[in-house]
Amino acid sequence: MPKISRNTISNEDAMRYNRHIVLPNIDLGGQESLLNARVLIVGMGGLGNAAATSLCASGVGEITLVDFDKVDVTNLHRQTLFNETSAGSSKVKAAREQLVKMNSHCAINAIEEAFSLEHEALIKRCDIVLDCTDNADSRDLINTLCYANNTPLVSGAAIRFEGQLFVAIPGKSKCYGCLRKLFTAPDLSCVESGIFSPVANIIGTYQAMLAMQIMMEFKDIPLNTLLTFDALTHEWQRWQLPNNKTCEICN
Repeated sequence: MPKISRNTISNEDAMRYNRHIVLPNIDLGGQESLLNARVLIVGMGGLGNAAATSLCASGVGEITLVDFDKVDVTNLHRQTLFNETSAGSSKVKAAREQLVKMNSHCAINAIEEAFSLEHEALIKRCDIVLDCTDNADSRDLINTLCYANNTPLVSGAAIRFEGQLFVAIPGKSKCYGCLRKLFTAPDLSCVESGIFSPVANIIGTYQAMLAMQIMMEFKDIPLNTLLTFDALTHEWQRWQLPNNKTCEICN
């Protein structure tokens, strides 16, 4: 991957990530891809917590967290990097404190700001973006900037008992905007609608898995596909996007 400057796995790393390395699909080369990767996570709610935990533990070299919000006690049932003493603290700073304890070799950057156009340099610098936000404007901006900078995007959403995932890779797939045009439903938040905590963790962890597979260049990435999960029926479904040739972002 062109944005990665290679560092090699140390003997200590080889021992720590042995259970990854023994998998033929990963091996030393795949683990080195994670070691050299720079990941941007926008949004440190339930999805961002789960995704950051998995990526950090798995040996990603650098993770940048962006969120303006502070921890509230209503977050604690699903945002597992926080505890009761975190209430009132910056989400990104509280998350960074826990992630550094988890893996001191992973560089964690905490940016306590709302994501905006001014953060385009972060997307340009990173190898992949995880959109863990909960509003349409942020999702649209992240999608636009990812395609402008040729950066893969893994988008996740969770509400009530439902979750969804979408992967967009510039030059290889349709963008998140093509998916958004198929839906006219208003934004929903966990405040009004509620969220079953395991769903947020399932979707956030799945985002991390997809991101790692993209960074390690797995072949079977679900492009042009909306993945949905229903915790009440325990069903996953795949929805193929129609070919949109009029999108100004990805055509």
